[in-house]
Amino acid sequence: QSSEDLLEVLVPYFKAGLENNESCMWITSQPVNAADAKAALGSALPDLERYLREGQLEILDYSEWYALGGVFDANRALQGWIEKEHFALQRGYEGLRLSGNTFWLEKKDWQSFSDYEASINSCLGHQRIIALCTYSLKKCGAFELIDVVNNHQFTLIKRDNRWRIVQNQAHKKTEQALRASETALHEADRRKD
Repeated sequence: QSSEDLLEVLVPYFKAGLENNESCMWITSQPVNAADAKAALGSALPDLERYLREGQLEILDYSEWYALGGVFDANRALQGWIEKEHFALQRGYEGLRLSGNTFWLEKKDWQSFSDYEASINSCLGHQRIIALCTYSLKKCGAFELIDVVNNHQFTLIKRDNRWRIVQNQAHKKTEQALRASETALHEADRRKD
């Protein structure tokens, strides 16, 4: 709902990633621009300039990532994340930690962005990438919120000044089925021995 909400979640998120040797990429949009993000993260990390200088952290405006040339291209954005992850691994980082703020999205772009978000789950599930997507409640109606919850494994929602986790039930069922299959395979392997 506010820049304070964004920073309350994103500053510790990126601080943890940097401290855990992850390459980090923060794509900003109003109400927190790249300068605001850098200042907030600098308050939590005294050695922020080192992370920036060494290329472990990039803070970009959405127009430098999502809307190059004023146009959102889902394939370009998705391929860009995969390339960033490969580059991070080649440089010795544990993986890629990213966040993109969607405040810039216009109603006309919502469906293509929602389709992009849905495709990310299948593509990035095999990568060493953790992503936290942020959405403005002021720009999301009921249908958009349903898309957000459906397209993400977990959703954090602030209500009564407390953050609450909403888990996507389809993701939860898939995770449970995978764990059950894994347990059955281990059990079968043990019986063979």
